[in-house]
Amino acid sequence: MKRKYKLNDDIRALNSVFRKNGYSLYVVGGAVRDYILSLHNDDYDFTTDARPEEVIRMFAHHVIPTGLQHGTVTVRFRGQSYEVTTFREESGYSDSRHPDSVSFVRSLESDLERRDFTINAFAADCEDGTIIDLHKGMEDLKAGLIRAIGDPDERFREDALRMLRAVRFASKLGFTIEDETFKAIQRAAHTILSVSWERIREELFKIIASDHPALGIETMRKAGLLHYVLPELEACINVTQGPLHHSDVYTHSLETLEMAREHSYPLSVRLAALLHDIAKPQCRKESAEGITFYNHDREGAAAADAIMLRLKCSNEERSRVTALVLNHMFCYTPEWSDGAVKRFVIRVRKENLDGLFSLRIADATAIDRNADLSLLWQLEERIEKLESAQEAMSLKDLAVNGQDLKNAGISPGPVMGKTLAWLLEKVLDQPELNTKAELLRLAAEFTQRL
Repeated sequence: MKRKYKLNDDIRALNSVFRKNGYSLYVVGGAVRDYILSLHNDDYDFTTDARPEEVIRMFAHHVIPTGLQHGTVTVRFRGQSYEVTTFREESGYSDSRHPDSVSFVRSLESDLERRDFTINAFAADCEDGTIIDLHKGMEDLKAGLIRAIGDPDERFREDALRMLRAVRFASKLGFTIEDETFKAIQRAAHTILSVSWERIREELFKIIASDHPALGIETMRKAGLLHYVLPELEACINVTQGPLHHSDVYTHSLETLEMAREHSYPLSVRLAALLHDIAKPQCRKESAEGITFYNHDREGAAAADAIMLRLKCSNEERSRVTALVLNHMFCYTPEWSDGAVKRFVIRVRKENLDGLFSLRIADATAIDRNADLSLLWQLEERIEKLESAQEAMSLKDLAVNGQDLKNAGISPGPVMGKTLAWLLEKVLDQPELNTKAELLRLAAEFTQRL
């Protein structure tokens, strides 16, 4: 007896509309694959023999024409949005990204033939849940293989991003890319640059956020994709380090990424883990005293920022990751004064503290799983204690603001900015000064000296 896809009531109801109008409906792709693997996936994609205009006619004002030229519409049904695409064939990929022409067909078999990998070419009949596997995808799932449908060279000529998608599925599922498919990626690796950086970023970040990110990055290296996507990381291969490190910079970066994955840290920390030593190759110096990497944190922050810019990341993403790389070398000792702890918080920014501590944990445990993290916990406790005491750690925590200084006769501009910064410095070391009267007195004295 064939295994059947479990259809929920909403899908059955959606299917009934298509059936009443003489059309078929299938769940396709990842949702079926993940169901077979017992993985959770509520991201449904549907395919049908109904043409877009026929779907629009069936659902009237509850259809959004999201991709009519490719036969895709979004149906609003029972409070949910479902992407429904007409069976289609594609031909001509002159830009290695988009089909030059799309033709609608009435055959499910023809539609499944155009898909990328065998494990993504399943379809489940929405009438009874019967799973249709025309390309031996079930065999490849059991074998843990990512295999292109048909000629792999042709599949990657059609859309070069499929090479990164192959790596992404391997890193998500812990699979291996089938030999002929992998060799085709190696032959076509250079064509990845025909793809927009936005699309590359989306796949790369999914690899880094996957259950096997180091496997994904290493697969990219072996396939030749890393050379084009992250050449700065490739440059870290065989860059040896000091006696504290058992790995070269590249391997340590992957080990740090894996520790971030093991601790379920968010994407920003995983990115920083992968990039935190990215500038070590150009900062490496070897002498009789040993190997050093002076300023690799500052140079690394600049390199990470350039990478994030190339990947078309948001300003917020760039700021967070570069801040983590820039500050990952902090060296806390119990001798730090409370003022020094506060200045550390100001420099790092409070919103980056959790990420920075997570990066430090991943970095240290990548070198030694039994690394002593007691100083890190001590610093965290001191910060929490200062925060609970509500001591000033930023300009907004001062007992005076710009308006107060203006009322006291200090004009807005550089002098006011310098005055506020100086007052904060005083309060960091002497929190008892943080009263309105005392700060106005100090401000008056300070401006008289300018």
